[in-house]
Amino acid sequence: MDINLLGFMPALLPVALSPGASFTLVMSSALAGGRKGLFKTLAGTALGIYTHALLIGLGITAAIASSPAIYGVLKIAGTLYLLWLGGMLIRSGWNAKQYPTRNSQTPVTLKEAWLANVLNPKAIVFYLTVVSRFAGTSGGVGNYLTLASVHVAVMSIWLIVISQILVFSAQKASPFVLKKYVNITGGALLIIFSLHSLLR
Repeated sequence: MDINLLGFMPALLPVALSPGASFTLVMSSALAGGRKGLFKTLAGTALGIYTHALLIGLGITAAIASSPAIYGVLKIAGTLYLLWLGGMLIRSGWNAKQYPTRNSQTPVTLKEAWLANVLNPKAIVFYLTVVSRFAGTSGGVGNYLTLASVHVAVMSIWLIVISQILVFSAQKASPFVLKKYVNITGGALLIIFSLHSLLR
């Protein structure tokens, strides 16, 4: 294994620590479902990262990227899905109630978190252009899965810490107000990120 982990970390940190789709979904799920919602969304995101690693290790991502038509359809589908998720978050925040009923708060499901990551054009490009540089000359599936494990670990630690600070430790803040602003702001950011990646 000739993986360049030391070179990978500086390339990974800005991506893993920047507020994007995963950050938005995790904060919303932590508010709606507590720690259970948080870990469900983290698990879905981690599965998405491992899916990217597997697809690039098998050469499938490169084949998709080499076909402008297929990549274009995938990019549009991913953007539409992220726009839909952003809209759902905004609606959830807008309709947040002071005294929510049991069914009014639903965290992001594992499948939704997985799809948000797998269909995210930014994640596809990151694994194709950046991660592949550090996977070694052979670049086998094992190398990509190792780098994905580092990615998952960094992302999970960061999102657990930030959700602890923003959500779980905000004892004095009203959960209603937090949900309203986190979901509306997060949904708007998700829509902006999605449109930005589509127009690039």
